[in-house]
Order: sequence, then structure tokens, then C-alpha cells
Amino acid sequence: MITEFVFASNNKHKLEEIRAISKNKIRIICPEDLGFIGEIPENQASLEGNALQKARFIYDKFSLNCFADDTGLEVEALNGRPGVYSARYAGEGKSSADNVKKLLHELHDNSNRNARFRTVIALVLDGKDYFFEGIAEGKIITELRGQSGFGYDPVFMPLGFDETYAEIPIDVKNRISHRAAAFEKLFYFLTHSHIK
Repeated sequence: MITEFVFASNNKHKLEEIRAISKNKIRIICPEDLGFIGEIPENQASLEGNALQKARFIYDKFSLNCFADDTGLEVEALNGRPGVYSARYAGEGKSSADNVKKLLHELHDNSNRNARFRTVIALVLDGKDYFFEGIAEGKIITELRGQSGFGYDPVFMPLGFDETYAEIPIDVKNRISHRAAAFEKLFYFLTHSHIK
């Protein structure tokens, strides 16, 4: 089995989360480990498109097996927004706090708080593309709660929990999250396929 992959992101939060989820099943390096600290393009109109664009960019540059993810928060009452624009919902250069503030403002007193996080992973393995998806259903609460996590975690309460992603212990989040679901599919594929 191939045991080393490049994760096409220099986002430290994501890298830590993914390494924790992988439980050392594979060795994950990032572009910075290869001496690349530039911007990785991400300007497609879908999560699938963004994930593949990032993975292909690094694969084409270094000829190393690579995967990338893109995640969106899809809110039912907002017709699936912010979706693919989750990271820059409040505008380019705005912070995660700005994004959360805009989301809560747009939902205001709407009684429908249903939402889901959706992660799509694109894997470029020996030049071929593969996709894996993970979804976490939940709801958006009306105020920020919790200190851990990042992004929309303080306002997202996963189904079956009374705590937000930012309140749940990280080891629990790494078992139940949308990213964990997508990565479990990826790791299963890598460890159970006959790709050499």
C-alpha cells in the first residue's frame, strides 16, 4: 500500500484534524513540507471542483499522490448557502468570526435552523481522480458556544448532541464530523483496494 500522501493545504487546523483522524494509517505531508508556501487555487463553483483543483495543482507540480478537501456549510433556510463560499461568506479577507456573524444575521429569528456540513475529498492517485463525501447533519444555534474548533464550529450543533462542535472534545469530533466521515471512506479505499 502507498503510505505517504500530500494533503493539498497549508491550513494547520485541517492538517492536525486529518492527521488525528488518520490515526497514523498513512503518512500525511503538506505542501509546506515540500517547500511550497504559495497560494493553491480554489475558484470552482462546487466543492467537488475546488477539491479536485487543489489536488491536481499539487499533483501536477510535484508528481506525488495527493488529496484535497473542500467543505461547505449548507443551511436549509438559506437555500444551501453559504455552501462552496463558506470560507469567504462575508467577503474576501474577512475572518471566520465575520462569516459566523453574517450567517447568524441572515438566519435572524428563522425557526428552521437545519444545516449540514458536507466535505468532499478529491484524491489524485497515479494520475486518476477519485471522490469521497462525508456529511454531518445538525442545526445552527443562535449564539456562539465553545472555545475549540474553528470556522462555524461554535454555532453548529450536530444531530444527537446538546453541544456544538466547539464544545465537543476533539477526539469525539474527530469520530463524528463530516470530515471524519469522508476520510474514513478515503482510508478504507486506500487500505482495502489492491492499488500498488
